[in-house]
Amino acid sequence: MFILNAKEPKELAAYLYQQKWLQDGETIVSVSKPGEGNMNCVLRIETATRSFIIKQSRGYVEKYPQVLAPAKRVLTEGAFYKKIAIANKVQQIMPTLLGVDAVNNLIALEDLGNSNDYTVLYDLKEKIQEKELLQLVNYLNGLHQSFQKTVVDDELANTEMRALNYEHLFEYPFKVENGCDLDLVQAGLQAIAMPYKKDSEIKVKMERLGSLYLSKGNYLLHGDYYPGSWLKTTEGIKVIDPEFCFYGLREFDMGVLLAHLYLTQHPESTIAFVAENYHSFDELNTTILNGFIGVEIMRRIIGLAQLPLKMDLKTKADLLTFARELILK
Repeated sequence: MFILNAKEPKELAAYLYQQKWLQDGETIVSVSKPGEGNMNCVLRIETATRSFIIKQSRGYVEKYPQVLAPAKRVLTEGAFYKKIAIANKVQQIMPTLLGVDAVNNLIALEDLGNSNDYTVLYDLKEKIQEKELLQLVNYLNGLHQSFQKTVVDDELANTEMRALNYEHLFEYPFKVENGCDLDLVQAGLQAIAMPYKKDSEIKVKMERLGSLYLSKGNYLLHGDYYPGSWLKTTEGIKVIDPEFCFYGLREFDMGVLLAHLYLTQHPESTIAFVAENYHSFDELNTTILNGFIGVEIMRRIIGLAQLPLKMDLKTKADLLTFARELILK
């Protein structure tokens, strides 16, 4: 199996020629990392005339090699890109798929240029602009409406990736002994988390919400719709990394979006703006939506997938209380 390695440029060039992702006579000028990705190995390939992105998934999470993950997950991402290519209002906010290598678990994508994601929001010094938020909501409008199914089937079930995400959403944060010392994240956080790890009411709700997350649904979801998947480019917001995609409940994508608006301390007027501009908001099940919002907030504060949150302990404690209230509503 070919292993992507920026430090082996000759082998990389030979591979790209073999895949016809480099044209005859085209040579690599530079190889770099386009950003700090979590799940996969991602490289930017630059030639004299263009650049593109190559992405490989392996049997573990790139940022956390101790965490096993489905090796072929990038192929599901490639299938998602093929699927959405027919819907212009969705495709135009995502990179174009250039190629798939199913043998080596690699895809090639359009390079969206030098850009930053929106994890800067976790500094809590700035808020997302209304016009940017409208783009993000309209992306979900297009995705959820354009690919709605009347009959539930197994397309893009993404079972293994959902099983991985299920563990980190609904189980890992709520285990008393999970091998993660939250005091290494922030002194005092372990003590704040412990009551939620022992909360029997929360665990009952986790079982219900977890089963809903794992259930098949009628709507194509991005599956990881948070600031790390949003890029600020010269052409506006772009959305990337749909490797957790699946057909499920719309409440999940919306719940993750709203959870991160709460985590980044946006006012209730921002939440209301999302509700007003998501075309089917009134059709959503409020109990399920609130549950998914609460779960995402909690797992980002007391789970493994930590954020660069510039937040004091009291604010985190208040958010955990709020999240619990949402889950138990």
